[in-house]
Amino acid sequence: MATRKSESVSNLPKFTELNNLASSKNGASIVFATDDWFAAAENLLKEEDAEWREGVFDDFGKWMDGWETRRKRIVGHDWAVIKLAYPGTLKGVDIDTSFFTGNYTPKVSIQAIRLSPQEESIIPPRTRRGNGQAASKEEFQKINMFNPEKWTTILEKTVLKPGYADTCHNYLEIKNNEIWTHLRLNMYPDGGIARMRVYGQVSRDLGDILNSKSNVNGLVDMIAAENGGICIGYSDAHFGMPSKIIQDGQSINMGDGWETARRLDRPEILTADKNGVLQVPGNEWAAFRLGVPGHIYKVVIETTHYQGNFPDSCRLEGCTIKSLNDENKTISLDGAPWEEILPAKKMGPSRDHIFEEKDLGKCRFATHVRIRMAPDGGVARLRIWGKPEQVSRV
Repeated sequence: MATRKSESVSNLPKFTELNNLASSKNGASIVFATDDWFAAAENLLKEEDAEWREGVFDDFGKWMDGWETRRKRIVGHDWAVIKLAYPGTLKGVDIDTSFFTGNYTPKVSIQAIRLSPQEESIIPPRTRRGNGQAASKEEFQKINMFNPEKWTTILEKTVLKPGYADTCHNYLEIKNNEIWTHLRLNMYPDGGIARMRVYGQVSRDLGDILNSKSNVNGLVDMIAAENGGICIGYSDAHFGMPSKIIQDGQSINMGDGWETARRLDRPEILTADKNGVLQVPGNEWAAFRLGVPGHIYKVVIETTHYQGNFPDSCRLEGCTIKSLNDENKTISLDGAPWEEILPAKKMGPSRDHIFEEKDLGKCRFATHVRIRMAPDGGVARLRIWGKPEQVSRV
């Protein structure tokens, strides 16, 4: 695959290009934690990077942006249960110990379980929030209905590195293809972790999607991460990964989108065609496998927050690929089998660009799409609204 990655992302594991299923912004939550003395477990699921506040203390000790338990003086070890934003298959995790240097957790393991909606309803909602607390006997009794024997270990006990800038990210591969709904993060025995990012692909039944909030006036956002959409390749991601543009909800800032470096082959003096579209030799692209293939009726390209760095123009292509082997051969190729869904359209700063059925080209059914921006810039969100059709994939 021909890609041009920035130095900042080129050394990261491939799985970090997938969707984070443990983001509270997307609906993940803490169901249970043994202890939240110094800092609450909810911090694990924050989308933004951990923060350091020099010299800030509260009633329980140094203020920390992560999950930090007290120094254990009783038998056992600390652990937390995380409900994933959506059921999914997991490919890897980042256990981030940022700023936890003399107090980071020495070792962790991860277990997983798939609960039905009926089983999940048995677990009471976590009402405890904030630090200075520990799980009650009643909370232990309720969560232990799902005892360790019912959990599958997907990451064996692993040594972590301290939270210095060059060692804080502990990237760990998950070698398991089952679908999970909840994770159990085990600390050995106690300590602090700043963030836990869980990378994978959402796996939902088509019927569930059609009966959910994803269905708006009979149309479904077929590329949405929550519906199983996934980024499978891109040309550049210097400032932000393209997987962000298929996330749920509005982007929160300029870092919550796909942004490329400025192309070095852009002309010294820019010219435009009769439609005002700049004439430039190159473009940047990102390719996606739709979570639910189908017929496309509406496309929305959002440049929210991108005011001095939006693309001049964007266009969209689509194709039908049933084999993962063919997918790997196709994503970065020009020409066949890619067909035009949306011709090059002029973009503007920080707005929604909405294209209805009359604006779209001849490619109306797709399993995959590829967005091209010229010459470079940033896109906050991409929505592909359509009517799903079941397609068997090999």
